[in-house]
Amino acid sequence: MSDPQAHWLQDGKRLHLNHGPIDLIVEAFGEAHECRQAYEQAVARFQTVLPELVEELPELRQPAALRPRAFAGSTAQRMEAAVVPLAKDFITPMAAVAGSVADEMLAAMLAGRKLERAYVNNGGDSAIHLGAGQSMTLAIAGTGHGLADRIVIRAEDGVRGVATSGWRGRSFSLGIADAVTVLARTGAEADAAATLIANAVDLPGHPAIRRVPARDLAPDSDLGDRLVTQEVGRLSSAEIATALDSGLAVAEDFRRRGLIAASALFLAGQTRISGSMALAAPNKSPGKEVAHA
Repeated sequence: MSDPQAHWLQDGKRLHLNHGPIDLIVEAFGEAHECRQAYEQAVARFQTVLPELVEELPELRQPAALRPRAFAGSTAQRMEAAVVPLAKDFITPMAAVAGSVADEMLAAMLAGRKLERAYVNNGGDSAIHLGAGQSMTLAIAGTGHGLADRIVIRAEDGVRGVATSGWRGRSFSLGIADAVTVLARTGAEADAAATLIANAVDLPGHPAIRRVPARDLAPDSDLGDRLVTQEVGRLSSAEIATALDSGLAVAEDFRRRGLIAASALFLAGQTRISGSMALAAPNKSPGKEVAHA
């Protein structure tokens, strides 16, 4: 495995951090010296994030239970904490790995610093910091359904994490959602919840859906022999609605339990919204676009 890499993107404002499967875009806003030190802290913390996870990877791939396990690494602890409240269904801490890494890196940036705003975008799963009175605009996936493709997060909303899951994404999904975007208190919580909501957008046994065992695609997958979606064929409008309503029921349950703030579910031109998502007109909203979640 190559060593951790850090370099500035072409705009000179965003820092790109890469190490193996972890690929981050980081940006801070505020006084120049505060931002400079925040970036230095991010680079320093990034040196050991992946090695720490690798040390505990076998246990992180095991299903969560209602009683949390003790992990040594702080990122692994974040992963476990995010999935334990969801453990009545099958879920492993790996469902929260991207959001947890984003949270961990953001915490490193903020330690001792005074920043107006900041974000860590881990492939679309993001952790955000907003000072008093601040807001941030995020681009979301799965639109083109008559909705604007931007959401505005304000400091007073209490949302500090956004994540997206679905069968078209970089991770495996048991469901057929094109995309499910979740807003929550942390990136880890958003990541874990998005995984389960996307899994629930489904039509079990439908002949137009092609699935294969996760192990056939990735022998070390935490999903083992569970069938993951590889292709979704033509579905009727009623079938699409049925699948989305199944996911919406899970999203509403999570929202009632205080596990998420809001979610948007997308499948084949139809949409379901749970909770309040401030949808902004494209390219006309305040704040800073942060993530194509």
